Amino acid sequence: MNIAVITGASSGMGREFVTQLDAQQNFDEIWVIARRKERLEELRGQTRAAVRPIALDLTRQESIDAYAQLLAQEKPSVRVLVNASGFGRFGAFADGTVEEYGRMIDLNSKAVVSMTYVTLPYLEAGSCVYELDSLSSFQPVPYINVYAATKAFVLSFSRALNVELKPRGIRVMAVCPGWVHTEFFDHAVTDDSVTYFNKIYEPQDIIRTALKDMKKGKDVSVHGFRIKAQVLATKLSPHRFVMWVWMRQQRKNKKA
Repeated sequence: MNIAVITGASSGMGREFVTQLDAQQNFDEIWVIARRKERLEELRGQTRAAVRPIALDLTRQESIDAYAQLLAQEKPSVRVLVNASGFGRFGAFADGTVEEYGRMIDLNSKAVVSMTYVTLPYLEAGSCVYELDSLSSFQPVPYINVYAATKAFVLSFSRALNVELKPRGIRVMAVCPGWVHTEFFDHAVTDDSVTYFNKIYEPQDIIRTALKDMKKGKDVSVHGFRIKAQVLATKLSPHRFVMWVWMRQQRKNKKA
């Protein structure tokens, strides 16, 4: 049985991955994973492949274990794995809680490692792994510092793993968008610490580019000329200067 496994499939980028992967590739089933089962159920009948909703909280080890047990029971060939679950919080570090930051690290970084590790025995030559990352992975970002740090981890992990798995014919790619119009903002924006968002892209455009970049053999996918230019600038500039520019942008919008 050939399948795709997509986490964070209840909304946003994960849901868009379901739509576009189903249109481009033939799967027997698409396993969609998120906490909100009712949102996953909505995907039934909307794809060519059969959809299997799997309600899991990937911050909990028992959910990872349940997924591992399901793989062992079904023994599928996982042609595509998409780790799109994650959340962020905009605001001063001191205004958050240890519990919230712990959940963020668990979902954005630890779950990515766990899901990739558990799925690896079921990946074959030609299989692809998409790790949803962020533009913030290329630089330290004040007022989004824990989120940015988790994404820096994902970038490093993805690029190194891609090299390790190349002899097996398995591809791993980090998808690093800028601001994207999804439910992410509904949960991330808690105050006016971050008000400057530059250009906001649509999920379908980000995923369309990611699928093309995977075919091109890239290990990092960046959509949009502005974002590519920003990535280049962060690579060429000292991080102290990059953070100074970021802070100037935020102060300008707050007229401070």
